[in-house]
Order: sequence, then structure tokens, then C-alpha cells
Amino acid sequence: MSALLQALRRLLILIASLFAASVLVFLVLAVLPGSPAQVILGTQATPASVAALTAKLGLDKPLWQQYADWVGGLLTGHLGISYISGQPIWAQLSAALQVTVPLILMGLAVGVLIAVPLGMISALRADRPSGALVSALSQVGIAIPTFVGGILLIIVFAVTVHLLPSGGFVTWQQSPVQAFRSLILPAIALGVVEGAILSRFVRASILEVLRSDYYRTARAKGLRPLQALRRHGTRNALIPVVTVFGLEMAGLIVGAIVVENVFTLPGVGTMLLQAVDNRDLLLVQDVVIGVSAVVLLLNFLVDLSYRLLDPRVGSRP
Repeated sequence: MSALLQALRRLLILIASLFAASVLVFLVLAVLPGSPAQVILGTQATPASVAALTAKLGLDKPLWQQYADWVGGLLTGHLGISYISGQPIWAQLSAALQVTVPLILMGLAVGVLIAVPLGMISALRADRPSGALVSALSQVGIAIPTFVGGILLIIVFAVTVHLLPSGGFVTWQQSPVQAFRSLILPAIALGVVEGAILSRFVRASILEVLRSDYYRTARAKGLRPLQALRRHGTRNALIPVVTVFGLEMAGLIVGAIVVENVFTLPGVGTMLLQAVDNRDLLLVQDVVIGVSAVVLLLNFLVDLSYRLLDPRVGSRP
């Protein structure tokens, strides 16, 4: 099967997965007890006023029509109006993404900076005390929950030494420097755990390369360990790491929700939890399907990247 047909097949799987995710998200939220109109108007509202607001929000329509209206709006770029704030959801989401996207990217950078060198050191020095120490440190990083790591960072760097802010966010428009400083501790809390997990896979991949015949041949020709690894083993070592990397990106997105609440950041995670608490179902639907779409798209891109790393993958049926 040609590479183009494989890419088309993966794209169709992506579209089908998005459709299934949208149906699941809509149905789960639709069957939840409670009325958004009742939450908005309060417990003292009359049944007539609740019914009128329900009709205004379009929640009295058949479920299939509500779903069609929602998906149609997503496809045309209209995310709808928040039930609670009365503001366009896209405006709220855009403001929250200014926090969440930089946080995830910074957390990813921290994770990669931790995973690659630690994984290489623990693999190349697997039979030495330094390699065992690095492996032990990665296990500690995996064992510490993200929220615990965040609290420890606040205690040390914000409360004790007053080096970085403990929470809150200054917008990029007000002060880019302060906005960046506000995200340093959250990014470290987010990236350390992901970096520790990823370093284990980097280590395992490199160890497999070090045991291969082609690596031993390269070493016999006089290449130093890092030279032989860089010239002959990098691509083979990257394939399983890229697989896990796609999964870890999903972990970063979910972990950002926890980190934002620990550091009181006005990001997508905080907005999502507030929307759930307020029964702002349309906002919840938009955010959840958006996160699902990003995760599915990342996995789609990971699948396509296999062929770049190893052309033999693209030639398989």
C-alpha cells in the first residue's frame, strides 16, 4: 500500500474518531442531571422562567437537533455563547489559551531537556553508579504527583527564597517578562514528571541500540560511543520514543489542568472546571472536544512521522 493511501486511511480514522468523541461527549453531558437554566436563574426561579430560558438556550430541542446545531457551529467556527457569562465562547477560550499553550510548550521543553540527557546518561553508563543514580532519580520523578511537585516548588522558590511568584498570571500584553515568570514554576511542575517518564523510554531505546550488531560494528571501526550512536542509532532509537512522546503530549494537556489550579492560572483547565461547576454545558462541550481533537491530531502526526524516521514503516501493508 502506498504512503499516500496509508496517510489517507489514517486521516479517515482521525475523522471517525473525532465523530465518535463528539457523540460521546454530547451524550454524556446531555444525560447529566440538573438544568443549566435552573443554575443560571437560581433555586427561587419559577418553572415558567426556567422553561423560557431553556427554550432560549435551545435546550428544549430534540437531542439530535441540539447535536447537529453544535457540530454545525464547530465546523463553521462558531463555538456558541456561554450560558453563564453571555459572552462568545471563542473570546473566553482565546484568553485562556494564552496561558495554557505557553504552559504546555514550556512544560514540554522542560520534559525534553530532562528526558534526553538523563536517558542517554543512564543508558551509556548503565553498568556504572552514575547510571544507576540517574535511573533512581527518574523513578523518584515518576512517583511524585504533579500537584505535590507544584506545592513543593511553591514552598521552596516562592515562599522560602521569594524567587518566583507562587500563583496568578500577569497577561502578556501587560508584561511579557512577568507573564513568563508566572509560568516558570508551573512549567517545571508539569515537565518534571513527563520528563522522568520519557527518560525511561529514551534509556530503553538507546540500550537496544547499544546491543545491536550495527552499533558494535561502528564501535569496532573506531567511532566513540556518542559518535556511533549519533551516526547509526539515532533514528532507530527515536521510533519508540516518538510513540511515547505522542502519548505524553496527552499527559501534558491533562496535567496542565491540575497545574493551572495549583498555581491559580486562568487557563483552559481552570475555565473547564469552573464551567463544569456552573453547568455551562456548551462551554464544557467545546473545551472537551477541542482537547480530544488536539490529542487525536497529535497521534495522527506521530503516525505520519514514523515514515520519516524509518521508510520501511511506510512500505508495510
